[in-house]
Amino acid sequence: MDSLTLREKEILYWLSQGLSNAEIASHMVLAEKTVKNHVSHVLKKLGLRDRTQAAVMAWRTGFAETPPADCLPDA
Repeated sequence: MDSLTLREKEILYWLSQGLSNAEIASHMVLAEKTVKNHVSHVLKKLGLRDRTQAAVMAWRTGFAETPPADCLPDA
């Protein structure tokens, strides 16, 4: 997890919440292709085969329970 950038952590969080690439893109105001690239980087850095493995890992480690600071709306 430490090797992930803040943006990649945010992508992983939303992925772990069950959002599709299109939904993540809309939520983060990014192009869907950009999200797809970030997901690919996350999978490679974590040594995982697919987004399901990433989501399971995020839940097992507790990462998916609390959004990264960048995911929180401004107060």
